[in-house]
Amino acid sequence: MASPGSKKIVGVFYKANEYAALNPNFVGCVEGALGIRDWLESQGHQYIVTDDKEGPNSELEKHIPDLHVLITTPFHPAYVTAERIKKAKNLQLLLTAGIGSDHIDLPAAAAAGLTVAEVTGSNVVSVAEDELMRILILVRNFLPGYHQAISGEWNVAAIAHRAYDLEGKTVGTVGAGRIGKLLLQRLKPFNCNLLYHDRLKMDAELENQIGAKFEEDLDAMLPKCDIIVINTPLTDKTRGLFDKDRIAKCKKGVLIVNNARGAIMDTQAVADACSSGHVAGYSGDVWFPQPAPKDHPWRYMPNHAMTPHISGTTIDAQLRYAAGTKDMLERYFKGEEFPPQNYIVKEGKLASQYQ
Repeated sequence: MASPGSKKIVGVFYKANEYAALNPNFVGCVEGALGIRDWLESQGHQYIVTDDKEGPNSELEKHIPDLHVLITTPFHPAYVTAERIKKAKNLQLLLTAGIGSDHIDLPAAAAAGLTVAEVTGSNVVSVAEDELMRILILVRNFLPGYHQAISGEWNVAAIAHRAYDLEGKTVGTVGAGRIGKLLLQRLKPFNCNLLYHDRLKMDAELENQIGAKFEEDLDAMLPKCDIIVINTPLTDKTRGLFDKDRIAKCKKGVLIVNNARGAIMDTQAVADACSSGHVAGYSGDVWFPQPAPKDHPWRYMPNHAMTPHISGTTIDAQLRYAAGTKDMLERYFKGEEFPPQNYIVKEGKLASQYQ
């Protein structure tokens, strides 16, 4: 796959500025550069790292015509459009340091004969733990209490009138791949009623062990759920999946957690449903686009517990996806295959989850 000789590798990551020096394992930022700079340069490769990714005058755009490998991350994605692919005459390999490669125009990458791969499994535990936290934050109505604590107030009733136990509630996950399964396993001890909708039914033994019930029809599952968690990749089929009509099928007062991808939701429909109270709480760390503009409607809607895209970039996750990226680069230089589950586009074909 790799032609011999020196490669030009560009990495696009978020900038850490004053936080970079605070943790020696903070490798997922521009300054940390996945911890592979010395290794790459000692092998004679050129490694350019930037956070400047948008528009015709960006640092990334300058390197598009002659880079061989582009590494980017879902937390600060370089949007690899068909137009950019056309300009990238030397490009061979697109690596996602993390999971989810929807920032790339995958059909265009396939048509151009590029390889797209990600570090499958690298941050699934990180994301599942974070989803569980967000479920509890919403169910217990935690944030209004926190805001009271820091603003000198004390009004128990203002919190308690909509605080509940998680036990006995129905939680449905839309998608039960690696993260969805981990979330269901972690919810089991809370004694919830667990449902899942997915392209594939789990094998009976695992389903039994987790105690989750398969729902073939998404629209039939939604009205049963007190809490809905989005765990599907962003594909042509799932883009805008939760529009006004689909949100209307959910139970009034539903809580929604989305750490998957922002564009699975219709942005304005979510903001409207939170304002009307049809959705009683919405939490997640994914937005469209990223970084989210200052005027993004989700920043201002009521009853939200949003954060920047953080769940999959804990220090533990960074170390795993940095190691996985290095492993694939090593294999690429030697002309070896990647672990099969890492391929998103290979020899003109998209991975099954993106088909």
